[in-house]
Amino acid sequence: MTEAEQMEEALKLNNQLCFPLYAAARQIVASYTPYLKPLGLTYTQYIVFLVLWEKREISVRDLCHMLHLDSGTLTPVLKKLETEGYLVRSRHAADERVVILNLTEKGSALKDACRMIPLQVGQCVQLTPEEALFLHRVLYKILDAESGNDSE
Repeated sequence: MTEAEQMEEALKLNNQLCFPLYAAARQIVASYTPYLKPLGLTYTQYIVFLVLWEKREISVRDLCHMLHLDSGTLTPVLKKLETEGYLVRSRHAADERVVILNLTEKGSALKDACRMIPLQVGQCVQLTPEEALFLHRVLYKILDAESGNDSE
């Protein structure tokens, strides 16, 4: 195959790594909608809760890092969750520039309503447990490389 033919092949949609990742991510995120919508949550709000249920308290900066999102994306989400009484934003005592997030009782209580969501969504994805674990590792390898981390 000539260099020109290789370049032509490289521009075909089916030869792109980015496209199946993008399409699969959209499909998986959409599979959360039937479970989150009755709770009045978006997927982005849900992943914020996943971190807060685990950490209980976290800075906005650290949350952005964990979710691979910028503060411009998360700030409106956090404001809405605060308005709805799920979390409280406050300034760090030692450094006023740092915004700290804490769950309220209402935010903590929502965890019970979400307990089955990972299992329900997992049943929508046709992967064996081994395939899911392999994919999880590969995706985090990509994320870690992009963010300059090396988790292995």
